[in-house]
Amino acid sequence: MSPLSRTIEADAGPDQLAPQLLYRGVLHGELLADLRLACLSRALDEREISLQKQSRAFFHIAGAGHEALLLGLAHHLRAGYDWFFPYYRDLALMLAFGVTPKEILLQAVGSGEDPASGGRQMPSHWGFADKHVFTQSSPTGSQCLPAVGCAEAGRYIGRRSPLRGCTAQDDELTYVSLGEGSASEGEFWESLSTACTLRLPVLYVVEDNGYAISVPVAEQSPAPISELVGSFPGLAIHRVDGCDYFASRAVAGRAVDDVRAGLGPALIHATVTRPFSHSAADTQSRYRSAAELAEEAERDPVARLERELIEGGVLSPDEAAAIRAEAHRQASDAAKEALVAARPDPLRVTDHVYALPDLVLPEEPGPDAAGEVVSFGEAIRRTLHELMATDERIRVFGEDVADAPAALLEAVDGKGGVFGTTRDLQRSFGGDRCYNTPLAEASIVGRGVGQALRNLRPAPEIQFVDYIWPAMQQIKCEAATIRWRSNGAFTCPVVVRAPVGGYLNGGAIWHSQCGESIFAHIPGLLIAFPSRARDAAGLLRAAFLADDPVLFLEHKHLLRQAYARDVFPPPDWVLPFGRAACVRPGSDLTIVTYGATVEKSCRAAGLLEEQRRGSVEVIDLRTIVPWDQETVAESVRRTGRVLVVHEDVVTCGFGAEVAAWVADQLFADLDAPVRRVAAKDTHVAYEPTLEAATLPQVDDIFIAARDLLAY
Repeated sequence: MSPLSRTIEADAGPDQLAPQLLYRGVLHGELLADLRLACLSRALDEREISLQKQSRAFFHIAGAGHEALLLGLAHHLRAGYDWFFPYYRDLALMLAFGVTPKEILLQAVGSGEDPASGGRQMPSHWGFADKHVFTQSSPTGSQCLPAVGCAEAGRYIGRRSPLRGCTAQDDELTYVSLGEGSASEGEFWESLSTACTLRLPVLYVVEDNGYAISVPVAEQSPAPISELVGSFPGLAIHRVDGCDYFASRAVAGRAVDDVRAGLGPALIHATVTRPFSHSAADTQSRYRSAAELAEEAERDPVARLERELIEGGVLSPDEAAAIRAEAHRQASDAAKEALVAARPDPLRVTDHVYALPDLVLPEEPGPDAAGEVVSFGEAIRRTLHELMATDERIRVFGEDVADAPAALLEAVDGKGGVFGTTRDLQRSFGGDRCYNTPLAEASIVGRGVGQALRNLRPAPEIQFVDYIWPAMQQIKCEAATIRWRSNGAFTCPVVVRAPVGGYLNGGAIWHSQCGESIFAHIPGLLIAFPSRARDAAGLLRAAFLADDPVLFLEHKHLLRQAYARDVFPPPDWVLPFGRAACVRPGSDLTIVTYGATVEKSCRAAGLLEEQRRGSVEVIDLRTIVPWDQETVAESVRRTGRVLVVHEDVVTCGFGAEVAAWVADQLFADLDAPVRRVAAKDTHVAYEPTLEAATLPQVDDIFIAARDLLAY
């Protein structure tokens, strides 16, 4: 026996004590268990490679070379208690959390029984709700912002009275791992900024295997990541040889203890190896020399752990060989089971894109409805107040949405957003329910995604939709895919509010865009685009009842227009998504529109009727995902003519979708071609006459409708 091993007394059961052995401060039983897991992890990688070569698996990305680090970490992390945003190299961590070899390989073969995604995601894209392992996406580094939002949510939940469907632990942490290549992404740096500013309990683990596919670390950044992050106040930085199981376990213990103690975020920079190519689509011998690969093989963490345990007398060479053989047998057996497991049902591939709440369409208030008449913008403000008063899970945040710094609230009027739609939310509900964020759109939305995953109801605001594009990855790749990619195991109830549109006289290119068709192309994202105060209130109420991401577009031009004013509807008036309104009945032509062009279409229709050119019906879609095909079809079958009007550019605008659907589904009912009126294919200019020449005007709608009526 090695002199580093010794005998201690430890609890073995309720009635007896049994001798236990320690080696380098760790129980032999734990060491042997971790060696088994390390060998099993490596054997599963090898089995997946074999299956992929046989075309029985379709992709592979290895966790090899990362095993010792992850198994060392696992002893200090708590599945089902802490929260996890891992990346695709974390196979050994999943095994340590109790994920079975069969469950790993079910994803590799694309089985419908795959618990992580039901065959929808690539291998090594983890997602286990019972273990608090959130469904993983592929974009590198994008998980960092939801991880910060998750930690932020945990703190909020822990400080409030019990919140419906929300749980948090006093000393929980959020784990997020990534490769050194991912640390080049802006979302990683934005997440660090928030984690350090708020001193959140986030543990970053950068698993540095030296390569981002074929790009060596020396070409990725000017210094190691542990040096680059050195200027972040409050970030505890730990460096470790991730091939050294004992060092990894010790460093992980110190880092985790500090994070749990509330000292703020920590980052572990661990150097590991990559014995296999980046993925099945890569061949690393094409860009790495044989000498380099041989040198790296000497550092292999599994072989090193086995060697150290043999030298320490924990097990014999024969016992080590038996462990390796058993690991391969387990991987082989798991592969056999996975290969005969059920395939996904192709008829259910569209399941879990989104799920609308079950709402009844309310009666449309008449012109004589009682109540206070409010503007479009005031309807949004009041609805936010109303909803926040009844649901503490709702938090509003973004640039300038708060009233003022807390110390100045009594001395100043307060801002409440550039359009005033969040005014007095901070005063009414406090700074942890309405607060300002850095000028970082990806961070705003990504933090919202993380909070939504904890079952809060976050409402991040993007100040102008013109500046939403840095957040596109969080919207498209994270929020909108969560329900589908997890096969319904996770949802993302986030309401992203964004002022939109032109007709501003001076808005210019960066304050006058619409672009809704770009978002309508994203499966899983619901989109509201109301044209009046009543509908804005009803749709906003519905948005917060949804369990899927909503993009709520608030047209800037409508916020204070007299024609968009309505009696503020009672709290139980909730407008379901996908229900259009006939805002002007007619018999000869249907105009399908939404947003600011609803009023312009009604004016054009009035002119046509005055000139006795025809009776025009105007349909306001109100939401464009989903959009009300039934109401449009019913109208078109009566009128036989369709004009689609929208403010966005004509090429690939959402009107093209409506027009194509009508032509495809209602061709026999048409008496004339489907026409469109939209903005010109150019940007919106600053000078008013140029803006007017770009965006659709009443005259444009009038002429197009007149020509269709005469067809």
